[in-house]
Amino acid sequence: MSEDWICTTDEKISSDTGEARRVLDELLASLGKNQWAEEDTFGIHLAVEEALMNAIKHGNQRDPEKSVHVIYKLSADRLHISVEDEGQGFNPEEVPDPTLEENLELPSGRGLMLMRTFMSVVDFNERGNRVIMEKQRSAPSSDSSEES
Repeated sequence: MSEDWICTTDEKISSDTGEARRVLDELLASLGKNQWAEEDTFGIHLAVEEALMNAIKHGNQRDPEKSVHVIYKLSADRLHISVEDEGQGFNPEEVPDPTLEENLELPSGRGLMLMRTFMSVVDFNERGNRVIMEKQRSAPSSDSSEES
């Protein structure tokens, strides 16, 4: 099955939050140009920002010699994005659930929870240093009827 990609990006960025912001801004601009719903864009923003910041801060330990490989493809109905760092990786199953009473004070797990909440698919490679996320575009809202 072939997909018609409207926009694609494949680049390595330095472990710099400013570079992550630039990539995120470009993605959000593409979503806006293609009239993605505000609720989809909001969720994608949170999930991708978390993935990028986790790659820079946790994966690459902010090491300026390491990079983050970002690939995203946008079609009319779907976003596919991969964020890979050069770190050792982690096991996502070992991250504590931040919604459990005993973990409410812990700083970890919230970013992963946001990714899983707002994206349609969240998968990690075996090493745990690459997250692959997809978002299926929401159906247009039926309450916005423009009948005259």
